[in-house]
Amino acid sequence: MVNYWLAKQEPSGPRGYNFEQLKKDKTTVWDGVHNNLALKHMREMKSGDLILFYHTGVERQAVGIMQVTSKPYSNPKEDVERFIVVDVKYKKTLKRPVTLTEIKNNKKFKDWELVRISRLSVMPVPKLIWDEIIKISQG
Repeated sequence: MVNYWLAKQEPSGPRGYNFEQLKKDKTTVWDGVHNNLALKHMREMKSGDLILFYHTGVERQAVGIMQVTSKPYSNPKEDVERFIVVDVKYKKTLKRPVTLTEIKNNKKFKDWELVRISRLSVMPVPKLIWDEIIKISQG
């Protein structure tokens, strides 16, 4: 069974990486996560899982979907073994981005981590919430 996730990245941040770049690259290593809860979520990822790519910073919106293509593994660029990464690939661009304002204004999302724990960089997306975001993105 596929699990659903949301992963955040600030396109204009110091490690700036955006969804358009992933689309060009086709694949990347999702790294740089150090928060314990976000790392716990990443350890639960498996190949085939789907991830909403969320732009933080000025944009604050879900913009596309990527797919996990590996099991979590220790980040070879870090000395701390608990810092893990997963390999991901571009899956599809949302027909239109879904903004944080839209999410906060929808009662279906009120208990979701994106609304409750706004700084968390990786989080699960319950299937009902995933389906609602996809529906909203369709216009």
